[in-house]
Amino acid sequence: MTTTTLAVLVPVLPLLGALAGLALGRVAPGFVRPLAVLPPLAATVLAALVAARQHGGPAIDAATELTPTGSVPVELALHLDGFAVVVAVLVAAVATCVQLYSTGYLREDPRYPSYAALVSLFTSAMLLVVYSGDLIVLLVGWEVMGICSYFLVGHYWETPEARSASLKAFLVTKLGDVPFLIGLFALAADTGSFRITRILDAVGNGGLDHPTLIALLLLAGVAGKSAQFPLHIWLPDAMAGPTPVSALIHAATMVAAGVYFVARLLPVFAASAAALVVLAVMAAVTMAGSALAALAQDDIKRVLAYSTIGQLGYMTAALAVADRSAAVFHLLTHGAFKALLFLAAGALIHAAGTNSLTAMARTGALRTRAADAYWTMTVALLALAALPPFSGFFSKEAVLGAAERAATGHTEAAPAVAGWIVLTAGLATALLTAAYATRLWLRAFHGQGAERPVHGPQPLVMNVILWVLAAPSLALGLAYGVLGDWFGGASLAPTLTTSVLATGLALVGGLVTYGTWRHTTALAAARPRGPLEPQPESEAEMATEALTGHAPDDGDLAERPDPADPGRLLLGPLHRHAAAGFHLDAAARTLFVRPTLAAARLAAFLDREVVETYVRAGAAVPRLLGAAVRKSQTGNAQTYLTVLLAGALVLAVAAVLVTAAGA
Repeated sequence: MTTTTLAVLVPVLPLLGALAGLALGRVAPGFVRPLAVLPPLAATVLAALVAARQHGGPAIDAATELTPTGSVPVELALHLDGFAVVVAVLVAAVATCVQLYSTGYLREDPRYPSYAALVSLFTSAMLLVVYSGDLIVLLVGWEVMGICSYFLVGHYWETPEARSASLKAFLVTKLGDVPFLIGLFALAADTGSFRITRILDAVGNGGLDHPTLIALLLLAGVAGKSAQFPLHIWLPDAMAGPTPVSALIHAATMVAAGVYFVARLLPVFAASAAALVVLAVMAAVTMAGSALAALAQDDIKRVLAYSTIGQLGYMTAALAVADRSAAVFHLLTHGAFKALLFLAAGALIHAAGTNSLTAMARTGALRTRAADAYWTMTVALLALAALPPFSGFFSKEAVLGAAERAATGHTEAAPAVAGWIVLTAGLATALLTAAYATRLWLRAFHGQGAERPVHGPQPLVMNVILWVLAAPSLALGLAYGVLGDWFGGASLAPTLTTSVLATGLALVGGLVTYGTWRHTTALAAARPRGPLEPQPESEAEMATEALTGHAPDDGDLAERPDPADPGRLLLGPLHRHAAAGFHLDAAARTLFVRPTLAAARLAAFLDREVVETYVRAGAAVPRLLGAAVRKSQTGNAQTYLTVLLAGALVLAVAAVLVTAAGA
């Protein structure tokens, strides 16, 4: 079987699994779980075979024209280079882990068949984006992912949070997709093709007439899909969906699509220095702002959501300094440890019955009650904090090393100002990342409260998947030499200066957070409690629906400021604003939602009071004329005969008068 045939089967198998799962979900529910797991597992094996055959060599291209368009042709094309084949393995492997984990996590969910089918369709769409060699075919996968995310985020549609989150995710990403689509057509108009290889050839030969405009239009779609400032506001709210869906979206699909798209078309963006500077600023604001917001969140999944936004900022930062190898390297390692973080968080939620870090801290003993989640999440958090030798260290250092080379003028592909922006923001974010990672670890696993009953025994498959993902979270970064060869001989080795600076800052962030936690915990323990304040052993019960992954109804407990939270002391007066995401949702409501509603009310008024007035008037005139004519139609034959004779008499008199006047 040829490599291209294997590559075609990789996205087709999850698609067939999704269709079969939907068809058999009600009539043969026993087939649902095998149909959920086996197709992505087979796709993982085939993707690995494709990667082994391609092995970082020359790109493999195959295409067939779908239909004559009369202008720019649309082709069903494959483009298999080192970047595509490695990312496809990540997507398929993470999707397989998520499907396996979901068989335990959602084993009692009555809507599991539709959930599993949508996850498979989601996987197929992302694989289509990865392998596609034509931008229109890529756009199909891009949009199918948007639909899947809408349904999966809104899986628990009974809750208003899930309904609003799914709608928000759909609308915000569509807001970016409109200029993205315009940019695709403008790019095709300039280069004469939707085929990626031909576009890159045209760009290399100076055939791009409007590089800055096209790049900025495309960046709008990337910002929406990959949750970059200012279109990142949908991602924290998307935590209303099931936790395995969060792992899939954050690790290997949806948000990774925008980064991968820019990496695939990087010469288009590099053709405009202004676009790279805009991308660098967007990445810097995203990295620093999301890290501050993560330090103030109480919901464990929202901490991880803001973490994803920040790590995506690192990837776009690498692209801003024209280094797609570093961006995709961090995409790979992040996919491993972020999937592990979310799935371990799901295990914690399953054990504690709550999303709240405050409730987890007051529960206590989670490190023993959820030992597998404790050890594997510790590995993932160390990778997130980019401490050696964990995988995140090597990929993050590749990004910072690329920024250093751009800032010092060792590369001409990116402006030096973009390098300095990325380097400064990246180092600051390294400190903040270690701080919120340490805070999460301490709050989740080292609480001082009394132990409560476990919500229920965790299925074995959930713990097995955690340990499977722990291996790449620990060791994938060590493959930087092999991956560099796969990425065309790029150097991904850590550089001394940025390694020392970033690691030192990460250690400072972690140690300061730990010291602050010790201080706040001691103060909280010594603080006298009021007569109405509940003691740790008698606080409100955790939510009874732990499997849903929703925040519990803890009464006033969730709203009461926790004096033992180190984030409050570290952020000081900034904490309130960071916890609210720096009020960007409120700004969006002021700038977009309220004007849109006002315009809708104005349109309704004009339609009702102006347009309908003319319509009613146009109908009233014929109605009045009809009423007047209707009165003459009495139905009395004598009346008709009298009128006829009178009319004839009038005509006769008129004729006589005319004749006499003529004589």
